[in-house]
Amino acid sequence: MRQPHLKMRGPWQPPLDQVVQYDFAPGYVVFTLPCPKRIRVMANGQTLADSTRVLTLYESDHIPIYYFPMEDIRMDLMGPGKRTTRSPYKGDARHYSLKGGGEPYEDIMWHYERPVPGSPDLSGHASFYWHEVDRWFEEDEEVFVHVRDPFRRVDCLPSTRRVTVEHGGQVVADSGRGVFLFENGLPTRHYLPRQDVDAAVLEPSALRTQCPYKGEAHYHHLNAGGDRIENAVWFYPNPVEESARIRGLLCFAGELVDRISVDGQTVERPITAMTKGYNYHGYKD
Repeated sequence: MRQPHLKMRGPWQPPLDQVVQYDFAPGYVVFTLPCPKRIRVMANGQTLADSTRVLTLYESDHIPIYYFPMEDIRMDLMGPGKRTTRSPYKGDARHYSLKGGGEPYEDIMWHYERPVPGSPDLSGHASFYWHEVDRWFEEDEEVFVHVRDPFRRVDCLPSTRRVTVEHGGQVVADSGRGVFLFENGLPTRHYLPRQDVDAAVLEPSALRTQCPYKGEAHYHHLNAGGDRIENAVWFYPNPVEESARIRGLLCFAGELVDRISVDGQTVERPITAMTKGYNYHGYKD
């Protein structure tokens, strides 16, 4: 069964939670769909794969993954890797390393030669570890962090509803000029003008994270009510075009502060990866 705090990372289609694809894990799904884009992956100055026939694999508790037809991978550049891995949902994966690439490019590609029953047939395809290669392209645009999921939509909508943020008995933000960000499978986030936030509670943080749907996030620690909460506030100084409305606005982690209210109604505390000790984008701080 998928883990509730990881729903942001799997296919967010609640009816799929009722599917029994694997007897040992009801509600866990793995499926592929054709990707209409031209996808390229590069490492060590070489194009390792270039295809318009990529499959996107969707799996509970995981971000989407691109799988390339073996015919569209430069197998002449690849040699045997040092390890194998096993997934109960897909089978044993054989790994490949970039010839002459050295340690940074070892075991960068994997291939399921004999997928287990219930798995999509991936025997004719292989994939690459996103962060172990150098560059990814969708058509001619470079893409960062991970695959952009076509089923994930982000809406940034201005709202005059009054948002207040409290911690330790202290009101740290009060605004009726926010932008509400709605993202499939994730809690609503309330982005507020910096002028409506108590500047005294903010401490700059060196943390930077990236989101393929919003851009690079910068962070503040929160000092309020006698507490110091690391990386509890974030903002996007230069968001991607689709999320331009949140440029420079501050967002408080509802998982970490005492209370966020909208028009006087307390927002339910969300359960996300951050609740489990990860930052907003699902990575350990």
